[in-house]
Amino acid sequence: MKPIKKHICIGLLFGGLGVWTAALAATEDDPVLAKVMIGQLEMRAASGDNPLVWDDVQAWVGKDLNKLWLKTEGEYVDNRIEELEIQLLYSRALTTYWDLQAGWRRNIRPEPTRDWLALGFKGLAPYFFDIDAAVFIGESGRTAARLEGEYQLLFTQRLILTPDLEINWYGKDDVGAGIGSGLSDMELGLRLRYEIRREFAPYVGVNWWKKFGDTGDFARAAGEKTDDFQWVIGLRAWF
Repeated sequence: MKPIKKHICIGLLFGGLGVWTAALAATEDDPVLAKVMIGQLEMRAASGDNPLVWDDVQAWVGKDLNKLWLKTEGEYVDNRIEELEIQLLYSRALTTYWDLQAGWRRNIRPEPTRDWLALGFKGLAPYFFDIDAAVFIGESGRTAARLEGEYQLLFTQRLILTPDLEINWYGKDDVGAGIGSGLSDMELGLRLRYEIRREFAPYVGVNWWKKFGDTGDFARAAGEKTDDFQWVIGLRAWF
């Protein structure tokens, strides 16, 4: 082999080894991870039936910047699922504290089923407020927006008080789903948890919700409540 060709072959060999080593190192530095988070799994003592409610239940799998995210919330009462929502999202980290999320939302219960395109932001706002905000575009010109937020007050390293808020807004009436345009409903909660471990924390608290505007009118016409104050006992966990 001529010296020039020999040098070229050696260069290509070492170049290939370098690329392979860099790719391997990048994989080790940014591995595929997964996490499941249960924000609220609780029994609520209501003025009527006492529902089992799950909210802020999420799971993700992916790397540091890009993740596939699953969110679900719902309510089980009187031996059946009364409310159920699922979101499947692609999440991209924009900064250290904020992710852009886009994907699909489906409202399964109560019927009729509704599908939406979802676009939102999730992250940590100044003063350590956890924010999850999104807009949704559905069929037949339907639009919606949601804002969720919570704040954690540490009395000790294990005893933590968490106030939280959820607001839903809709762009037009959806009589079939019992939803009116404008501010539709609001939910406020206050929960005190004790972290037996960081990953496992039972809690007690209170929760209040109210339906507004046409949404409240639809609920009254159907013989349903438009607001309620509830005591709660539940579990917050992650793994």
